[in-house]
Parts: sequence; C-alpha cells; structure tokens
Amino acid sequence: MKRLVSMAFATASALLLQGCAGWQSALDPKGPAASELAWLIWFFTGLCAVVWVLVMIALAAPLTMRSRAQAEPLAIDVGADGRKLRVVLIAVALTAVILVGLTLLSFFANRTLAAIGSDAALTIRVTGHQWWWEVRYEDATPGRILTTANEIHIPAGEPVRLLLTSTDVIHSFWIPSLSGKLDLIPGHMNVLDIKADKPGVYRGQCAEFCGAQHANMGTFIIAETREKFDAWWNDQLQPAAAPTGGEAKVGQDLFLRRPCVMCHRIGGTPAGGTVAPDLTHIASRQTLAAGTLTMSRGNLAAWIADPQGVKPGSHMPVVDLSGDELNAIVAYLEGLK
Repeated sequence: MKRLVSMAFATASALLLQGCAGWQSALDPKGPAASELAWLIWFFTGLCAVVWVLVMIALAAPLTMRSRAQAEPLAIDVGADGRKLRVVLIAVALTAVILVGLTLLSFFANRTLAAIGSDAALTIRVTGHQWWWEVRYEDATPGRILTTANEIHIPAGEPVRLLLTSTDVIHSFWIPSLSGKLDLIPGHMNVLDIKADKPGVYRGQCAEFCGAQHANMGTFIIAETREKFDAWWNDQLQPAAAPTGGEAKVGQDLFLRRPCVMCHRIGGTPAGGTVAPDLTHIASRQTLAAGTLTMSRGNLAAWIADPQGVKPGSHMPVVDLSGDELNAIVAYLEGLK
C-alpha cells in the first residue's frame, strides 16, 4: 500500500511540474524580463505558502490544546487577554510588513522591466487582428520598412521594443519565456520591451479572449544571431520570386485574377491587399494561420480549400477552385520563400 501511495505521489508531482517547463511556460525564462517575473512568482508563491502554513497552525492550535479548568468560569484573566491582544497586534503588523514588502518588490521589478528596452535599437510594431498578428519592422529608411505576419524575428542578446496596438478588439500579447502579458487596445499604443538571452524559437499566444478563434492566435519569436537576423531582413525586403515552373506560373496568374488580391499583398506583383497577412515570403514561415498549421504543401492546400474547416469563423473566405487550380496556386505560393 505504501508503495502505491509513493508511486501515486511521484506521478502527481511529475504531472504538476510539467507546467513549469517548456516553450510556453512563464517558469522557464529565456530572457531578463521573464527571469525577473519568474523570480517574483516563486518568491510570492513561497511566501504565501509559509503564511498559509502559519495560519493553519494558528487555527489548529486552539482546537488541539486542552483549556485549563478555572475555579470561577466567569473570572477575567487579564494576563491571558493581554497575551491574545499582543498576538493579534503582531499578526496585523506582520501582515502590513508583508504587503508593503511585496508591493515594493513589484515596484522594483517593474523598474527592472522598464530598463530592459532603454537602449533598444530595433522597434517592431505589432498589430492584433482577428485572428492573426501583423508585424512591421520600423526603420529610418523608408525602403527598409518591412511588413510580415505571425512570426517575429529578433537578434538574440539585444533589447527589442515592441509597439502594440489592435484594429478590432482587445488582444493580449504574451511570450511566456521572454516577457509578461500586455494588452493590444484599439486606438492606443502600448510598449513592451523584450530580450532573448540566446538564439531559439519561443512560442507566444493571445492571452485575452478575442473571439471564436482566440485559442488559434499564436505567434513565434525567432531569436537568431545578428548576422542571421540581418540576412533574414534583407531577404524579406526582396520582392517575391518569379515562378519558374509551368504550374507555378499558372498559379500566379490564377492568384492575381481571383479575390485573393483584394486582401493579400505579394511584393513585386499587382496584389496589394492590406487587410490580411502579407504573402510575399509566406513559404519561409514555419506555420500557417497564426500557428494553427505547420507549413507544408498539404496544409497550404487544406487552408486555401477550406479555411472555415481549419479555423471556423476566420475572415478568410472560401474561393471556388477546381483541383488543378488549387494545385497551381499552392505550387506558386510554395515558391515564395
């Protein structure tokens, strides 16, 4: 029996600790902001656990202690009343000290978080849509301003400033391994500073219920060396590659003659829509539909053929395509790297 209890306890502990690690855990920090928040979480949790144990002991003690018999039950014990008053006063004082201490810790943590992006050289504007992320890299040279979607590339080891806003409802930007949550509010700009300690891929999520596909509004922060980041930016600034194969050429012609061009933009072509993700280099991304599907030919075809089946309620309409037309458009988009 004892062995079964031990095994059950070990299994339960392992399951509980699964939430403390992984690429979407606030307790697995990969940057200074997340490290500060994780330390704060552990400290608050530990202190509150100690307080809870002490309160339980204080409640249990009177129930287990046997009261002394008194000759006169109605007699007032001045000494006992004084001791009880001192205990209450000490408890009130400790409560006040704990609350003030936690408040000060939160204040200094906020100061640390605010200082992370004080010397940020890179500014990225992130706009929330139902249900995807528009990502715009700001630059003093207009020709180097870059717009992409759902994936945010940053140089590892360098602070980055994110300007957050929304075009429709309130969203919330959260990369647990790198930072805390911050809302994206229509008509208002919030500022979030992040920094990744080392190269890696960090998953994020909209943390504010924003409609039917809130759960499928993911994003990825891709931190890489400065050299790789600069090379990626320069590649993304290039217009879309011209199709080479016959099927891809047919696909480009179909894309430009269908309603796709009303919503999507592809650099170097007449497609100039701005209400949906930029597709100039769509095949270079890791996922489709804001993290809903991994990037592959099959998933690309499934998303185009039946977007409402993949992501019900999304604003991507169903376009009537034959099998050959669908394959041609997929072949074209698959070459946009």
